[in-house]
Amino acid sequence: MKLCVFDFDSTLMDGETIDFLARPLGLEEKVAEITEMAMRGELDFFESLITRVKLLEGLEVQKVDEICHNLPFMPGAKETIDALKQRGIKVVVFSGGFRNATSHARKVLGFDADFSNILHAKDGRLTGLVGGEMMFGFSKGDMLERLQKVLGVSPEETMAVGDGANDVSMFAHAAKKVAFCAKDVLKERANIVVDKKDLREILHYVE
Repeated sequence: MKLCVFDFDSTLMDGETIDFLARPLGLEEKVAEITEMAMRGELDFFESLITRVKLLEGLEVQKVDEICHNLPFMPGAKETIDALKQRGIKVVVFSGGFRNATSHARKVLGFDADFSNILHAKDGRLTGLVGGEMMFGFSKGDMLERLQKVLGVSPEETMAVGDGANDVSMFAHAAKKVAFCAKDVLKERANIVVDKKDLREILHYVE
């Protein structure tokens, strides 16, 4: 194996970034409900993302960064990434969440690169707009295919790890399809299912 791609929210990180961001606005339950439906595949990912980010309008960027820099990582996240890198495997994160969180996590956890979305801000506050690399349900699969071409890595040399519906598109381009504490919509398409909340469990499947 030469490449391992992780989802971020509820995979490398224990929870959903956008739910944490909604908390100071008193909107955590409303946002979490939409997130849950999107991760089960009941809502279009793009539409759900636009709807949820709009609810964050007015939140201070300073508060966003404070929250994103203090998110709880999944048990075993650092050890798993260290073990993969020691084997010479490239480790990349694809997230339908936000650069404020994934870029900070890259510095802490040591993975090689992160692809995610950007919260638009003006005058120090979120405008409720979002753009970036992971806006659609198909985005992760599309990016993985392009990344494989750049790195010269085949699907047979690739592992993809995720938990929700927007991770399904990655599985078409990875021989090892890991559903980690995942929704049924992803488990149905996986060939490796890990239900224990410890990322080190996936190391049993790394060659």
